[in-house]
Amino acid sequence: MTKGSTTGDPGNAPAAGGEGLKAGLKNRHLSMIAIGGVIGAGLFVGSASGIAAAGPGILISYALVGTLVVFVMRMLGEMAAANPTSGSFSAYADRALGRWAGFSIGWLYWFFWVVVLAVEATAGAAILNGWIPSVPQWAWALIVMIVLTATNLASVSSYGEFEFWFAGIKVVAIAAFVAIGLLAVFGVLPGSDNPGAGLDNLTAHGGFLPNGAGAILTGVLMVVFSFMGSEIVTLAAGESEDPQRAVRQATNSVIWRIAVFYLGSIFVVVSLLPWDSKEIADKGSYVAALDSIGIPHAGQIMNVIVLTAVLSCLNSGLYTASRMAFSLGQRGDAPKSFATVNKRGVPQVAILASVVFGFVSVIFNYVWPDTVFKFLLNASGAVALFVWLVICFTQLKMRGIILREMPEKLTVKMWFFPYLTWATIGMITFVLGYMLYTGGDNRQTVLASVLVGVIVVALGLILDRRHRANAGR
Repeated sequence: MTKGSTTGDPGNAPAAGGEGLKAGLKNRHLSMIAIGGVIGAGLFVGSASGIAAAGPGILISYALVGTLVVFVMRMLGEMAAANPTSGSFSAYADRALGRWAGFSIGWLYWFFWVVVLAVEATAGAAILNGWIPSVPQWAWALIVMIVLTATNLASVSSYGEFEFWFAGIKVVAIAAFVAIGLLAVFGVLPGSDNPGAGLDNLTAHGGFLPNGAGAILTGVLMVVFSFMGSEIVTLAAGESEDPQRAVRQATNSVIWRIAVFYLGSIFVVVSLLPWDSKEIADKGSYVAALDSIGIPHAGQIMNVIVLTAVLSCLNSGLYTASRMAFSLGQRGDAPKSFATVNKRGVPQVAILASVVFGFVSVIFNYVWPDTVFKFLLNASGAVALFVWLVICFTQLKMRGIILREMPEKLTVKMWFFPYLTWATIGMITFVLGYMLYTGGDNRQTVLASVLVGVIVVALGLILDRRHRANAGR
């Protein structure tokens, strides 16, 4: 891939108004984006509720969802290694399933990330306001958004450098937590306040599944959305110096990343403390675990780490939304201006358009948090599962296209194709069905997401039909 070019079909044409996206991401950037992409703020903030619901059995919930993500990433890696492009799965769906599919999943994914911008900006502002209360929370949200917008507008290498350090802090923090925690679990950490119960806490308080086997599925619903973001590396690969190598490395390493960062850290928490400990419920799982060891200022340490995770998510969210908008603009599914780049190879219009909707969402979060913003949150909630489903169906078709047109590029293969692909489709469909079955917020999330999805798909079909009619004239 030469600098200043883009790859992929569709979505490989040079951007109007510029040379195209620049290959400004180095291998170390891609490596850290791949590692950090699976560590979201949800891991730090949301794990306590999952532990309360499933007890130590939450490990099975994380393992099931982690396996699902590994399969989806393998499928996506197969397509991205053969044909890296900024549109990733949206561009592949366009090619394999039809223009309406690429349009629909691209805009739904963009919608998901601009809503995430509001969620993360608000979360980061709350932490910063706690440290410096003289600056109002809304002002902190504004400052954070402006700084990260400027970073993304500067150059793709600026995004990569920021994300390298943000993700690096997350990775070092989790790795240190797992290493120190395991020593404490087995009673060999010098100076630890926790006597170390070994594996006793996994079964001593009502058993490994204190709330029954059904709680595993409840746990699945609570943790599945914390894995969103693992696919970002396949979008970023299109702007790297060696995209095929980056995708192969990211795909092959996803298993150990999930095993260490998710399963490893949650194992430490439920081994150090009883799953029904009041400390976990009151302080959060990671702070409670650090406190039990006797780490001073554990709450503030975790606030710093969570803030880093939030800024990382914001940085990547803005990057991801803008690149998807850029790809949609290239394919004629968004305004043509979205596909323009400035002299630095940055899709400036796509970034600013994504930021504007992000700012609007932030305003909704402060003005109408329980009405308009709650609907936006629900409407984007199941998009992760929709994206994974589309990746599965796309890969079923793309395998044949790759074998027919560029068999030498099939360097990453989905295991046991097509059986494992169909099994993954079944797993995702089951999760969506179980969300409807359980009712409450889960049902609202699925129904709101389906409503928005139906509207977007309808628009995609209408535009596709109109495009075909114009092409036939």
